[in-house]
Amino acid sequence: MASSFAQTGRKIVAIGRNYAKHAKELGNAVPDKPFFFLKPTSSFVLSGGNVEIPKGVIVHHEVELGVVIGKRGRDISATNADEYVAGYALGIDMTARNVQDAAKKKALPWTTAKGFDTFTPISDFIPKSSIADPSNLQLWLKINGVFKQNGTTNDMIFGVPQLIEHVSSIMTLEVRYKVLCSEEYLTQDPNRKGT
Repeated sequence: MASSFAQTGRKIVAIGRNYAKHAKELGNAVPDKPFFFLKPTSSFVLSGGNVEIPKGVIVHHEVELGVVIGKRGRDISATNADEYVAGYALGIDMTARNVQDAAKKKALPWTTAKGFDTFTPISDFIPKSSIADPSNLQLWLKINGVFKQNGTTNDMIFGVPQLIEHVSSIMTLEVRYKVLCSEEYLTQDPNRKGT
């Protein structure tokens, strides 16, 4: 079942630089097509779980809409993308920023910066029927009662249908994959059958 994506999902596809303001804030170019990276599913920690911050790591975090894939597919058009969405989850993409900056300077991948265990806190599954319009959601993050992030999904450069189209043109999307939307991700469910 898609609702068990955090325990049985096989892949997290995280979309980077999908908010123009955030890309500019980090001194990155605003992309003309989606940019993504993979995170290990061992980085999931369920709501209420403990997040581990490694010693010496400076952590940044971003609240994100997660899209849980409910049907296996490849070369999915943006027009048909909604047929492959089982539901959603709210996630936090955590980044070891000092580790990422060091990797970028050496032109190395930054999987380590994104992939520490517990670096993807995630909510319970939200059925697709509970979200009328994923392109118009307010997402916010408070820490100790203070707003750290407050925005809407309509600020995304690429919407969920375009992200599914792009990622599925490169790799097959499996059931219970999670796509974090920008950072956004897809999660796929390996136990669900589909085409």
